Amino acid sequence: MKATEVIKIMVVGKGEVDVKPGDALADVADAAGLDDVLIASTDGRLVDLSTPAKDVSEVEFLTYEDAGARDAFLHSASHVMAHALTELYPGIKLTIGPAITNGFYYDFDPAEPISESDLPSVEAKMAELVEANLPIERREISKDEAHKLFAENEYKLELIDEIEGDTVSIYTQSDFVDLCEGPHVPSTGVITNFKLTAVAGAYWRGSENYPMLVRIYGTAYRTEDELQAHHVQIEEAKRRDHRRLAKDLDLFSLGEDIGAGLVYWHPKGAFIRHQLEEFWKEEHRKRGYELVYTPHIGAGKLYEKSGHFQYYLDNMYVFDVEGTKYVLKPMNCPMHVAIYTNSLHSYRELPIRYAELGTVYRRERSGTLHGLLRVRGFTQDDAHIFCRPDQLVDELVGCVDFAIFLLNTLGFEEYRIDLSARDPEHPEDYAGTPEEWETAEKALAEALERMNLEYVYQPGEAVFYGPKIDFQIFDALGRKWQGPTIQFDFNLPTRFDVKYTGSDGAEHLCYLIHRALYGSLERFFGMLTEHYAGLFPLWLAPVQLRILPVTDDFAEYASEAAGRIRAEGLRVELDGASEKLGARIRKGELEKIPYLAVVGEKEKGNATVSLRRHGGTDLGEMTVEAAAAYLKNEAESKTTNP
Repeated sequence: MKATEVIKIMVVGKGEVDVKPGDALADVADAAGLDDVLIASTDGRLVDLSTPAKDVSEVEFLTYEDAGARDAFLHSASHVMAHALTELYPGIKLTIGPAITNGFYYDFDPAEPISESDLPSVEAKMAELVEANLPIERREISKDEAHKLFAENEYKLELIDEIEGDTVSIYTQSDFVDLCEGPHVPSTGVITNFKLTAVAGAYWRGSENYPMLVRIYGTAYRTEDELQAHHVQIEEAKRRDHRRLAKDLDLFSLGEDIGAGLVYWHPKGAFIRHQLEEFWKEEHRKRGYELVYTPHIGAGKLYEKSGHFQYYLDNMYVFDVEGTKYVLKPMNCPMHVAIYTNSLHSYRELPIRYAELGTVYRRERSGTLHGLLRVRGFTQDDAHIFCRPDQLVDELVGCVDFAIFLLNTLGFEEYRIDLSARDPEHPEDYAGTPEEWETAEKALAEALERMNLEYVYQPGEAVFYGPKIDFQIFDALGRKWQGPTIQFDFNLPTRFDVKYTGSDGAEHLCYLIHRALYGSLERFFGMLTEHYAGLFPLWLAPVQLRILPVTDDFAEYASEAAGRIRAEGLRVELDGASEKLGARIRKGELEKIPYLAVVGEKEKGNATVSLRRHGGTDLGEMTVEAAAAYLKNEAESKTTNP
């Protein structure tokens, strides 16, 4: 090979590789001895393997194990599904089809109805396209060409007009063409293990003001074993779905007929919520917080001053009262600030910590509502801490410690901590000066480091009014949920002139920390229900023990035992129904009662009960007093399920 015919490419992890001028990145990967690569990364961009090697100087190749490649793999699967749909349903209009966590979806406007019963035929057509191993190829075309190409699809035309520049990229596989930025895997043959999982409705642009589309969800994996494992997890997730469990356990209800996005708490669900609230209040009092209450509606001018009219008006309920604008409270923050500024405060009084279980209302689109996880009326466990600059780190440490305590108490021991910072390239997008941001971000980092906690730095993820610490928590199925958040605020102290009198006699702006542990109590309740699959820890369970007399002959003794255990502060039910004992035990298991106690001839004679834990673990015969002490100890210690 002549020197003029050689291109030297630096391959991350492999060193320099020689290739020919006409080679693509796929050839570079081969020359470097790399297998199973799906896409590449160069100059901070993710690109296809078909990218000409001459266009790059350094490249990193990504496999399915890398996040970017995994997304490209899933996005390519959505294209295979879209291709299948265009062949099966002539006249169908495609819109968008992104990768999502553990899967993908595609939204489309069909010429005829499509339901879940049609998914097997779509999967069969996808299998044909995978078997054909069609190359997935990228092309740049002018916007004029794109308008002609997608002339019959108003959704694609709208997207084309929003793209900056004079050109757009399209991807083809055989005669299938889609508008897409990419990147994609090299061919359809890579997508060998896939499953379509659901059909749903979705508004174009997520707004009910636009057409309702059909959305098909799916997932794909590199191996059959991974796909099967995912299927098992999906089935387990269905079993744990808080909406299903709410019906089975009679916890709460939702529905269009009673107000979409509004929760009706039934007695058992309300009791669990009560326990969570009482625990929350007790721990806040211990940690020096003062509880406050604020109205469900507020003056519009309060939320104009706070900036919420500017940033959140589309999500607010606004109405008129005698010519004055009011809102259903969307946030608690301005009202807590109003309480603080109602009087003057000295530096000696700080920190002041206000906490409230405050119900707020958001104008969520109907298409986004989802059980307890996305509702229109919910209760936030808000707290706002007003402090001096020299108190900031200590207060942040206290917030982080509180968050970890709450998560551990409720059985969440796996979590990731993110430090969400500003985007240094766009300081104009944020309230506060660069110097203030640097001070705040350093304080958050110092608090975490003081506690020897690892965290992930997330530039560009801060909210406009300040940096924050976010807990991403993992449930029993390993699913990630948004957990506690601790936010620094540059915005409200300035807007509301939130000050204290310092030791120098002058006024100084307070530092303000927003903090939520449960976040939305409704959302947390839904997450907790799924985490425990409805089998709540004993201290939360509405019924902690159910006593089952073997026959009616022992009903009187069962009632006496129930009364003695109830006297110890435990929640006890008596099931003296006429069904057979086995049927009543199964009923208790289905209702997720943590403990059942059977009493018969032997137990009556020995003044005992035979205790069994949910799931069938036999704890044996014990005295009524011993059973009460056993349960009371578990409940008071707030241990999670054994």
